[in-house]
Amino acid sequence: MKRFALLAAAVALGAGTLSASAACNRDTSTETALGAGSGALVGGLASHSIVGAVVGGVGGGLIGNAIGHSNNRDDCRRAAARRHYRHERDAYYVDRDGHRHYYSR
Repeated sequence: MKRFALLAAAVALGAGTLSASAACNRDTSTETALGAGSGALVGGLASHSIVGAVVGGVGGGLIGNAIGHSNNRDDCRRAAARRHYRHERDAYYVDRDGHRHYYSR
């Protein structure tokens, strides 16, 4: 039983550290599921009861959801900054020597 618990903990931690693609899509389901699964695993192993696993799963799900919302806000800010920078640098002209000159906005 201890080997199974250690294997399950290693799988949960490995899945939690996988890199996700940055997307500004307001989808927090992956973070919520990983948080709930990890919380249930830790709660169950710490208390040796089903109630501890349920409480840990609920707490982990809430924490995972909050982390997902934070990640989405950061991703949206980065995407907006990239769009603004690209749009700002679009207007330019090339002089007769081949140098680009950007218009200031």
